[in-house]
Amino acid sequence: MNKEQKKNYISEMETQFQNTEAVLVTHYQGLTMSQLDELRSQMREYGIKFKITKNRITKLALEKTKCKELSSLFTGPTAVAFSNDVIMSARILSKFAKTNQNLKLLGGIMGSEILDQVGVQNVANLPTLDEARANIVGILAAPASKFVSILLARSEKMSSLSPENS
Repeated sequence: MNKEQKKNYISEMETQFQNTEAVLVTHYQGLTMSQLDELRSQMREYGIKFKITKNRITKLALEKTKCKELSSLFTGPTAVAFSNDVIMSARILSKFAKTNQNLKLLGGIMGSEILDQVGVQNVANLPTLDEARANIVGILAAPASKFVSILLARSEKMSSLSPENS
C-alpha cells in the first residue's frame, strides 16, 4: 500500500467510525473465504458493512474519532461491523459466532458507550425496534380485549336471566 492509498484508507475509516452509530470489532482467524462471504451477505441484508481491517493504519484512523477507546482491540486478524442498527449487527455476529467458533466478538461501541464481549451479547439479546413495538401493542391491546370479553360475558349472563327467556 503506497502513501496515497494509506491516506485514503485512513480518511475512509475515520468517516466510517465517526458517522456510524455502532461499531463491533471481531477476530476472524480460521474462517474461510466462503464463510466470510456468507457473513457479509447476511449483514448486507440489513445495511451493515463488514470490513477486514489493517490494524496499524486503522489505529491511526481511530485517534481522531469517538471510537479511539477501541484501539486496543485491533490486534491480530481483525474485522469491523459498521451499522446504524447495533442490535441487528450484534445479533448476526453473535448467531454466526455460535455456529463458527473461529469468529470471536471482542467488543465495540454503541453511540458513545463502549461495549465489552458481555455487553455485545446483552445487546444481541435485546428486542429490535419492531419487536418492541409489537410487544407494546400486545400489552396495550390485552386489557381492552379483556374488558370487552368481560362486558360481553356480563351481557350474556344478564340476557339469560331476563324474564323473556323463561
